[in-house]
Amino acid sequence: MESSSSGSCFQGTVYHWVVLFAVWLCGSQHVLSQKTTLEPKDKFLLSDPPIGLFDPIEISPSVLPHNPNPVEPLSPMYPNYTSYDPVLTGKCHVNFSALSYIIDKTASDCSIPLAPLVADVICCPQVNSLMNIFQAAYGTGNATLVLNQASANACFSDIMSILASKGANTNIPELCTLRPSNLIDASCPVKDISSFEKIVNVSKLIDACSSVDPLKECCRPVCQPAIAEAAIHISSGGANMFGSSSIPGTGNVAGIDIVGDCKGVVHSWLSMKLSSEEANSAFRVLSGCKVNKVCPLEFDEPASVVKACGKASSSTPSCCAALHSYIGTRQKQIFVTNLQAINCATMFGSMLQKAGVVDDIYGLCDIDLKDFSLQAFGQQGCLLRSLPTDIEFDNTTGISFTCDLSDNIAAPWPSSSVQSLSLCAPEMSLPALPVSPKSGSSGTSRTGIGVLLPLVFLTMTISI
Repeated sequence: MESSSSGSCFQGTVYHWVVLFAVWLCGSQHVLSQKTTLEPKDKFLLSDPPIGLFDPIEISPSVLPHNPNPVEPLSPMYPNYTSYDPVLTGKCHVNFSALSYIIDKTASDCSIPLAPLVADVICCPQVNSLMNIFQAAYGTGNATLVLNQASANACFSDIMSILASKGANTNIPELCTLRPSNLIDASCPVKDISSFEKIVNVSKLIDACSSVDPLKECCRPVCQPAIAEAAIHISSGGANMFGSSSIPGTGNVAGIDIVGDCKGVVHSWLSMKLSSEEANSAFRVLSGCKVNKVCPLEFDEPASVVKACGKASSSTPSCCAALHSYIGTRQKQIFVTNLQAINCATMFGSMLQKAGVVDDIYGLCDIDLKDFSLQAFGQQGCLLRSLPTDIEFDNTTGISFTCDLSDNIAAPWPSSSVQSLSLCAPEMSLPALPVSPKSGSSGTSRTGIGVLLPLVFLTMTISI
């Protein structure tokens, strides 16, 4: 990476990617205007982490491929909206100025052009964090942890109006399946601070969640079980009220998720005790652990691929053509994280194996992880980081976010002996990227590219 030729290759690739992505985004307004369904299908889940602490998976740095036709990057894209003073209901008695930090971050993460593309991994997790923190801000003045129905309706309307006035997408409720009832947590029997603190071991809860380690929490959770334990404790009164004794197991009574509502109350209490920055950081990490366990893409029956790739025909060009065509049509107009891409590749590979495809057709047809994420004219894919990521804006780079340069990471073909996939298992390994003979250590190079953990490859900031 230190050599001038490597730096030249990097620059060419960066420019090529910037142009492709910028032209694609600017020319795809019809895509952005369509409604995007972003509910992940729980058809394939990563298995729960095993007991014990395992080191994050490390990936060797890659030599970026040479681009023979480097071009100059387009100018950065800047917001094309004008902020304005929102019209509020006047019925939500909260000091919104005190929440300016979290509101501004949410508006940026859910900006008009990008919200449908990053809803699953950036926008919606950030909106959910805002709702938790707002719920706490409302209750601080009246010693409650939830809102009543009338206040929830007014405050929800005001929150969406303020976000829209700052450039956020107006379809956030539909994109993120949000409604005023998210501020109520109606079925949880404990709704005030005093009762909560009498039932819950609050010092244990604070110790577990005041500083959530983004590299360990998903594999060796500390905050998540503490929240679940607190929610079960305060939900027991709800079980008695509904005449059920099964609350510790499921927390579902006649379709009502009591423990789920009580988790919302726990989140509200935590938001009162932590700063906005600390609470937001914790909630984003917890959301990431959940989001990265699922594949948000939908895979229909791959009959065409099975027909072309079954038996000995899997090495023929027709197999690869069918596979690339199928994956191309399955790609949603959303970005996925690197972990989600692995999940999607494993899920789809398992479907093909069950249908009779034996050969590793990912390897035969050069299918990479980036092929499962949003594409720019079919040339490049952007995999978002598994760690929480935000949309950034400044006067120099414009609107930007970080992608992992994982073009050379082959999609893993599932082993027939593996029934479930755990990215926390110590024996789990991924193919290492090729290393240049002239490259030095795997640390950060002077071009700003380095290895991010866990399972984060080479990163760059893209201006679009």
